[in-house]
Amino acid sequence: MSTTVTSSALPDATKLALDRTRLAHERTLMAWIRTATSLITFGFTIYKFFQYLVEKGQGEKHDGLIGPRGYGLFMIGIGLLALLLATISHRRDMQALRHQYVHVPYSLAAVLAAVISLLGIFAFIVVIFRQ
Repeated sequence: MSTTVTSSALPDATKLALDRTRLAHERTLMAWIRTATSLITFGFTIYKFFQYLVEKGQGEKHDGLIGPRGYGLFMIGIGLLALLLATISHRRDMQALRHQYVHVPYSLAAVLAAVISLLGIFAFIVVIFRQ
């Protein structure tokens, strides 16, 4: 039988342990956000760099899937997938904490993950529809 405990009824040591656990989950999600952002920006930069070379006449256009465009899409997709999986894991962990302790604050890192994912989706769409 699980019991739900309010934070005011907890001993100080338990409150501090709860805060450390919650902040560890936040730091983990922030690390995944940094990784996903790096993958997304690297993929988009590769795509734009080679597009710039083609526009200046210094590079040849590559229409195959495994060219700069395909590589950029792959990197952006991996970044978005990593961010999605990390956000799902973070949400599951926070729900488990909230199930046991009622007053666990909501995650600002999850809001940041949503914003970064929107930017990543925008970059993905730009790379797909721009030839």
